[in-house]
Formats: sequence, structure tokens, C-alpha cells
Amino acid sequence: METTTLTGRDFNQFPSKARKAANKGPVIITDRGRPAHVLMSMEFYLLLTGAQGKTADFEAPSPSQERAEPADLP
Repeated sequence: METTTLTGRDFNQFPSKARKAANKGPVIITDRGRPAHVLMSMEFYLLLTGAQGKTADFEAPSPSQERAEPADLP
């Protein structure tokens, strides 16, 4: 397993690089030189947490299942 470190700026500019690196191991994202976040594959997350079940349990609802709320504009 390979750990990659990216600055927050690199993470924002090259998201595909971050996703590819996350398939090989955790990606540490720094903010002003300090570790701030970790990006990892779903497979690694499930292994790390010992979560049982299907990845579908973690998927966002489809747009047809979401309810739009009216905007609260002044």
C-alpha cells in the first residue's frame, strides 16, 4: 500500500490524480503544510472500518429520489 501526499491546491487542480492515487492507498491532503484530510478508496474504507454490507448502502440517492427545497432568498 502506497501513501500519497497532496497539497490542497494540487487536490483541487488535479482531482483525477488524487482518485488514481487513492486506488493505491490513502491520500493525505494538506492545508498550509499540515495534514487536514484523507482520501481513500471505498474498498479500503470498508476494510479499515470493518463495515459489513454493500457499497450501495453508502451511495447518494438518485436525483429522482431527492426532494428540492425552495431557496430562501431575501
